[in-house]
Amino acid sequence: MFYSIRHLTKFRYASPVSESVMEARMHPRSEGGQRCLTFHLSVSPRCRVFSYRDHLGNNIHHFDIPGQHQQLVIVAEALLEMQPWIDVPASLSRDAWTEIDSAVQNGDFSEMLLPSEFAMPTPALLELAQRLNVGRRDNPLSVLREVSEDIYEWFEYVPRSTKVDSPIDEAIKNRRGVCQDFAHIMITLVRSLRIPCRYVSGYLYRRSHELDRSLEDATHAWVEAFLPPLGWVGFDPTNRLLATDRHIRTAIGRDYADVPPTKGIFRGKTASELSVAVRVTASETTPELDQGLPVPEDWSILVEKAQEPPPPTPKVQQAQQQQQ
Repeated sequence: MFYSIRHLTKFRYASPVSESVMEARMHPRSEGGQRCLTFHLSVSPRCRVFSYRDHLGNNIHHFDIPGQHQQLVIVAEALLEMQPWIDVPASLSRDAWTEIDSAVQNGDFSEMLLPSEFAMPTPALLELAQRLNVGRRDNPLSVLREVSEDIYEWFEYVPRSTKVDSPIDEAIKNRRGVCQDFAHIMITLVRSLRIPCRYVSGYLYRRSHELDRSLEDATHAWVEAFLPPLGWVGFDPTNRLLATDRHIRTAIGRDYADVPPTKGIFRGKTASELSVAVRVTASETTPELDQGLPVPEDWSILVEKAQEPPPPTPKVQQAQQQQQ
């Protein structure tokens, strides 16, 4: 199967800002059955875009726009090929707990076992673990299947019910959230079992007959747990799914803080407005990159005010997008 992706991100500012510094993690990974064939990142106002790979193999693009501007637009386009995923069994043997302990003892999994910024045990999380009967029993794969299904049943999916930096307690208290919240909750629960678990940022291709809860025009998040002898197995608690060839991976990390699609700051005392549009299309043969999302009229036009001096005592503010 081939997928084409177009991801449009637009920041609008109430008054001109003097500088924007941004990182983007939108380049799909090439590993296993997923292979990114082409990727292109366009930015307006025009600027030079640099890239590097971090220690987890994520492709990161970054840029700096030093001149004044009132709008920042980022368009990421990707074409990739996805091979069918190997079926995951319904369960593992009880010896799998011993295999996990041995792998943890002999491997380097500390990043995916220790608490992280958004995956931190709290009294509310521990109470939820008791309610859901999360513990070492039966076999690890069966337990994680149950945890994913229980999160799906326990929480209501409500877009924009939390914010990009909301702690897990907010979703737990209100019993509602988005994929970012559910991934953080599951990661924290799974790590409490001494199973390495990591956050996955990417996209979900929606088929018409699937009953996915996550939004079609947004990025997606799920988790992967390390389960010998299977390796890293993906769980999507938002949609009560195992990750399959519909799940397109762009970045992995301890939690959202490591892998946001966009992360940056701007200088200026002004309000900002973020809009995001995502389109994923599938084809049995190699498709063209999707051209269905609107492009602003001023695309690739340099900001005329770039040479004006910045406003006095500019304020540095964050610019990020939540995963729905």
